[in-house]
Amino acid sequence: MPLLEPEEYIEQAYFFRALRERMHMGVSTQELLAILRHEVLGITKLPMAIDFMATELRHTGGFAGAMRRLNHYFTPFQTFVMAEAERPEGKFDFRIGLEILEKEAEYRAKGVTPQGLFLYQFEALCRNRLGYDEGLDAMAQDPMYDDAWREWIHTVRRQIGLVDLADMIYVRSEEYLKTHDHPGKPILFGEKEGRIALANRKRDPLYLFSALSRQLGYPSVPRPRPEDAAPQLIPQLMRRMERVETRLKLLEEELRGGIDISRFFGPPKPEGEG
Repeated sequence: MPLLEPEEYIEQAYFFRALRERMHMGVSTQELLAILRHEVLGITKLPMAIDFMATELRHTGGFAGAMRRLNHYFTPFQTFVMAEAERPEGKFDFRIGLEILEKEAEYRAKGVTPQGLFLYQFEALCRNRLGYDEGLDAMAQDPMYDDAWREWIHTVRRQIGLVDLADMIYVRSEEYLKTHDHPGKPILFGEKEGRIALANRKRDPLYLFSALSRQLGYPSVPRPRPEDAAPQLIPQLMRRMERVETRLKLLEEELRGGIDISRFFGPPKPEGEG
């Protein structure tokens, strides 16, 4: 697939964000798609994609199938994230999946680099415990990567879990080239990425992603947020207040001369009844 124009990614980011933010409004997904179809910019290809997604939603109940068939518009990684979010047996939050796609589209619209895109997509796999095999295979098919990048991503897929990611980045960086005359493979990362990777060897990869984001401005993957307990909090407080009020009334009655326990029982039964 070719790379899309920036306005396509801008509208994609808006679509994924609006879909995520309005899901709790009590409107069906079909109705929401119809609304968003008229909100997105008409000169882009997204309205046609939304129409196709709405049809797929009616038939299968999901979006991933439509995105897979629209492989000239959505990347394999976008489709992979949506498929993982829609898996009924999975624990990957659908809203986080939409936010990941939103932030990636924003990054593409503002000026993406292969280094930043790889780190963002790989962090999404790590942080959400998505499948490395399918995820890295989907990443390798992205048009942003040339042959050297695709070859390296497949190498990462084979070696992940056996070789530290920081090491794999370091040996493909300009920092490594300073002490080795000929690394034998194309250089994919700059000097700064190499130094940061070297400093994060033998550590959790999430520390590496965080440092690269802080130092080089690479986008960070959205993190799951705790569920808002406010809707349940008010009813719980009301029930507690009722119990406190009941106890206070019993204490007041006791201070006035004793608790009348007869009101806790029903009226006496007539003689001869059971």
